[in-house]
Amino acid sequence: MRKSGWAVAAAGISSLVLLLTACGGSSSSSSSSSAAGNPGSTSTPNAAGQPSGGAGLPAKGTTVLIVQHSNLGWVLAEANGQVVYTYGADSKGASPTCTGTCAVLWPAVTGLPMAGPADTLPGQLGTVSTSSGAKQITYNGMPLYTFKGAKPLSTKGNGVEGKWHVIKLPGSAVTSIG
Repeated sequence: MRKSGWAVAAAGISSLVLLLTACGGSSSSSSSSSAAGNPGSTSTPNAAGQPSGGAGLPAKGTTVLIVQHSNLGWVLAEANGQVVYTYGADSKGASPTCTGTCAVLWPAVTGLPMAGPADTLPGQLGTVSTSSGAKQITYNGMPLYTFKGAKPLSTKGNGVEGKWHVIKLPGSAVTSIG
């Protein structure tokens, strides 16, 4: 007997919730700090140093970044599949320079950064303050953006104006969960 599409989807969602719960865990520490090491954050890091929202789920305001396979190979993306980019006019550790009309087409990736449970990023996630005071996520100190209107796993923004670049990662950044 074949399972209906709804039964398969429900089983998949249940497995994902169990997986996230098993991988998250809670920390025995009660200090307030974020995964990016920003003072003043109220999330409590789990055993992997990532913010935890309880029951192994990410804290509210957390942006999960994952390694996805695209037509360019393995790239950094948001959990929803939106590939993230760096901007060549930005400087490592400095405030983002893509603002105003630039930011309409290239929205900033904001929130508390967290690597997905199946990913081991070779670089460092962090944040930098934008001119509006928001926390823009960085990878190795470079602010991250998405390309507005791009479909999940699309890398069509790569190379635009010679300044926009995906973050290519090795396949070894994807680990198995077990």
